[in-house]
Amino acid sequence: MEKSNQFRFSTGVIGYPLLFVLAIWIVFWFEIRFGFDFNNFGIYPRTLIGLRGVLFSPFIHGDLSHLWHNTLPLLILCMSLFFFYPKNSWNVLFLGTLLTGVLTWSLGRPANHIGASGIIYMLFGFLFFKGILARHFRLIALSFVVVFIYGSMIWYTLPVDPKISWEGHLSGLLVGILLAFLIKKGVAKPKTYYWESPDYNPEDDEFLKHFDENGNFIERLPEEEWKNDIEIIYELKTKDSLEKDD
Repeated sequence: MEKSNQFRFSTGVIGYPLLFVLAIWIVFWFEIRFGFDFNNFGIYPRTLIGLRGVLFSPFIHGDLSHLWHNTLPLLILCMSLFFFYPKNSWNVLFLGTLLTGVLTWSLGRPANHIGASGIIYMLFGFLFFKGILARHFRLIALSFVVVFIYGSMIWYTLPVDPKISWEGHLSGLLVGILLAFLIKKGVAKPKTYYWESPDYNPEDDEFLKHFDENGNFIERLPEEEWKNDIEIIYELKTKDSLEKDD
């Protein structure tokens, strides 16, 4: 029941991420096949024309190695988003992409920032922190899986390589964390037992009245609660006795 309501598998869980990745590969193939260079359509910080990269930059990659290193984590994290957060997946993806691009445009160095790595870091930040905040055991498990597989990416939010847009990585991570705190509706809730309710009073619990403070049984249930019980008597008969009865 919980699975059908909260973590429902559909063709979109695989289909939409595959289409996204396929579109990125088609753009790269188009560049190679027809000799185009779309790098100028990346995010160029603090210029008006550079804002177009907010929409275009995730589909543009510098070379095959750059594209390949972004493909697998983008596919896995997108599928995790669509499966575990189906009601928020599109909001996270679109809003996260726009905010990551705008923040990169605001903070980045004067260069063309291209690639889908900003979205990858956004998804990483959202999936990890949202799982911890939600306190649902499956979402927490997802958080630990994500950080176990991709935790080393955190180093690339620092200027460790001048060829890497660490500003885009940092922007994506910050946006993902922000969305994890802001998005609350449509997220799986942890199971709540009746004794966890703020209105619960142990003194009114009829079951607990039959136990002392150490958990020892102190009395039997009232007669009206057991007097209608059915008494079942088992009689053991040998083979000889059964033959006599026949």
